[in-house]
Amino acid sequence: MVRNEFEAARKFALKAKQLFPELDNISQIITVCGIHFSAQKMIYNDGKDLYGILQVENVADETTIQKQYRKLALVLHPDKNKFPGAEEAFKLIGEEHMTLSDKEKRSVYDIKCRQFTRPAVTKVLWEY
Repeated sequence: MVRNEFEAARKFALKAKQLFPELDNISQIITVCGIHFSAQKMIYNDGKDLYGILQVENVADETTIQKQYRKLALVLHPDKNKFPGAEEAFKLIGEEHMTLSDKEKRSVYDIKCRQFTRPAVTKVLWEY
């Protein structure tokens, strides 16, 4: 994780969990890697994948976002999770939660995402 290879580290941790389900705190490592990996994905220009960071769908309601934030905050809190990157992940989810829980900021973010990901319009010629 030192070289920001979070997806590779996440896959490795998932495999370790599958092989050794009794490993302590493996879910914490997986969560940290998943959040950092999502933070590296850019949706538009400099726009991070806020929904990916909070691990919710982009149609999630306020209650779902709040519940997921609390769940992640418990796993990532620096007092409970000492893994490398956990403190930064904790800060990330806090920032993204603030954006997605504010209706106006969320609306602006959603509009930017839709504009960037809008598929190119292709002209279809119909033969009659």
